[in-house]
Amino acid sequence: MQDYNDVYMTPGAFSWNELSSPDPKAACDFYRSLFGWSFDTMNMGQGDYHVIKVGETAVGGVMTQQQPGPAMWGAYVTVESCDASVEKAKGLGATVCAGPFDIPTVGRMAVLQDPQGAVIQVISYFPRTE
Repeated sequence: MQDYNDVYMTPGAFSWNELSSPDPKAACDFYRSLFGWSFDTMNMGQGDYHVIKVGETAVGGVMTQQQPGPAMWGAYVTVESCDASVEKAKGLGATVCAGPFDIPTVGRMAVLQDPQGAVIQVISYFPRTE
């Protein structure tokens, strides 16, 4: 079986899950109690980002919601090229909600809305430096 840390780099894989919440601390407390997740907190300049960990593996994050509305989960799919995927998605009728833009030391991402209205993030990760 492949290790998650290798799978997330595979184009087409769901690689990251992110919760935008008006109360990240309450959300972290809830998911810690429900699933036993642990969290590493880091300051991102616009507030804290809580990295979700299952064991020692980072699988997602929780951040302060930036837009009005209900808290929501977002899923990231790994792609070979963020820019090429955005262009292809537009050609298939998608709307670009944000990006493409770089996340320093992580990768290049965009937020897309499919023709049915569902939102998904695509990301091409920068090569590992470890």
